[in-house]
Amino acid sequence: MRHKAYVPGVALLAALAVGCSAGGDGDASGGDSKPGGPTVSPAPPGKYLTLPAPCRAVPRTTLGDLLPGTAELPDAQRDKVFRGVPAVTHDTDRKVGCGWKSDAPDATRSLSVDLERVVSYDPAVSDDDRADTVYGKKERAADLSAATPGPDAEKSAGKSGESGEPDPEKAKPTPSDGAAPPPSASPSPSGSSASASSSASPGVDGGGDGGSPADDLRPRVLDNLGDAAFLDDLLTRAGSTAQHRTVSVVFRTSNVIVTVRYAEQPVLVTKVPDSRELQEKAQALARKLAETLSE
Repeated sequence: MRHKAYVPGVALLAALAVGCSAGGDGDASGGDSKPGGPTVSPAPPGKYLTLPAPCRAVPRTTLGDLLPGTAELPDAQRDKVFRGVPAVTHDTDRKVGCGWKSDAPDATRSLSVDLERVVSYDPAVSDDDRADTVYGKKERAADLSAATPGPDAEKSAGKSGESGEPDPEKAKPTPSDGAAPPPSASPSPSGSSASASSSASPGVDGGGDGGSPADDLRPRVLDNLGDAAFLDDLLTRAGSTAQHRTVSVVFRTSNVIVTVRYAEQPVLVTKVPDSRELQEKAQALARKLAETLSE
């Protein structure tokens, strides 16, 4: 009797195990296999699957223009400068860069190009959207809204100090009896004081001068460069050393973000690097790189 009772018990347990296993598989796949259920399509990949070799991304003729003094170097030394120095990176499939530097008698120029290929690991977010998010963080970090105005805009604000109160000299009424204006309003015989004020300004040269928008050299968003772009212009000075200006142009095209940095440090401590020249050359190079990526 015990033997006969034991066999059905084993069979019953086996049947229950099979049923539970079948039911578990059905639950795991049932949510996706229901007829009429929504199907989720993965976001499209980015346009770029690879990155160009950064040290060969800038033509030698362009490097010769951006790095004054290289034409006078011996061939071997000039070739070494033009080869550039690759940036240290642990994943050349995602991020690469290269830097160049030249020392001329009057100034040192440096150039760097960095390329980042953004990949989204979220199937619901495309590579382009993820790259747009990364680019947006870079633009916000540049804080373009807090750009320092040009020398004329600074002069129009007066010398009120950090308190923001008006300059008492500028608050004085203008003489109306034919008397000569106060010394602060007298023009310089040769315009030298205006020139000195402009060259000594810590802001960006040329901004706020009342000219056309094309003459505004302040940090700003750029048009017609990739899918989005901005320019930053930073002038620094440490102690008694010469002033150092760095112009950065950052742009996004599809899922690749490119950063061009072009900098100058004059030998003379009294000289201020020309903002307009650096900006124009940095933008020209950025547009060449954008065209190369689009090919």
